[in-house]
Amino acid sequence: MADGDTPIDAPFGNWGRWGAGDERGAANAITPELVRNSCGSVRDGKVLSLALPIEGATSGSGRSKIPHLAGRPLPQHFMSVDGGDYAAGSRQIKGEMSVADDALIVSPHGTTTHVDALSHMWRGDKLYNGHDAGRVRSYGATRCGIEKLGPLVTRGVLLDVAGYRGVGNLEKSVRIDAELLRAVADAQRIEVRAGDVVLVRTGWITVFADDPVAFSDEQPGLCHSGATWLLERDVVAVGSDNVAVGALDPGGSFHGSVDEDVHMAALWQYGAPLIEMLWLEDLAATARHEFLFVLAPLAIVGGTASPVNPLAVL
Repeated sequence: MADGDTPIDAPFGNWGRWGAGDERGAANAITPELVRNSCGSVRDGKVLSLALPIEGATSGSGRSKIPHLAGRPLPQHFMSVDGGDYAAGSRQIKGEMSVADDALIVSPHGTTTHVDALSHMWRGDKLYNGHDAGRVRSYGATRCGIEKLGPLVTRGVLLDVAGYRGVGNLEKSVRIDAELLRAVADAQRIEVRAGDVVLVRTGWITVFADDPVAFSDEQPGLCHSGATWLLERDVVAVGSDNVAVGALDPGGSFHGSVDEDVHMAALWQYGAPLIEMLWLEDLAATARHEFLFVLAPLAIVGGTASPVNPLAVL
């Protein structure tokens, strides 16, 4: 047990499954054997990125082009040295060499394709696995930070709900429950297995281009029964192409009560990270629902999330 944390007296979900000191959660299920077996999902070697581009709000059109949640601080991209400095007379290296140097500030939640750390949300005064929530300090989370997650290399599964419904994007009122997920999996003839990363396509990410205001309001997504259906199958992580994986009610609030909240079920109870704001359109166009999934978060010590560029290897 980590110093200063209290014993777990009411384990549920994955609490205690990998010991009282566990901060990695469901990712512990990724073993070398699972990685080797997952490579069998690769058939032609084509690699697709599942990430949105990161464009600084200072770059002119970035604010209008890249999907993001209203009210969140957008990425800031600055150049500390650029071509203009040399045009203005800065001395070149060794008389003829130039260099460009930049700085990037990113608040991942709601602004970029990212993976949530287990410290991102909690209930009461306990993080996942009973760690003391007081360990989340002003300088970062000293328990369950994103650096504890490590890389995810495993079988990926796309459950294309929008494709199943025959629409480009689901209506904002759609709540994806266990029954709908089972129907999609059956139609795709695919089984969700322990150790999988499951990606749920709503098509909602495409709404931003035409209506940024609607994009930030009510959204389709998983409800509690849908999330629980996946988590009880021992998936490693769940991702989607909306803002919060779970549905958002009118006004952009999380759907359901605290007991029904998707973040609480995934991050807090099962220790399963959520991957948000994915770009799944190119993957859906291939009609491939099984692939090798690769994700490596930045090792941001104490981070509550990390921008990521997830890969689907087909």
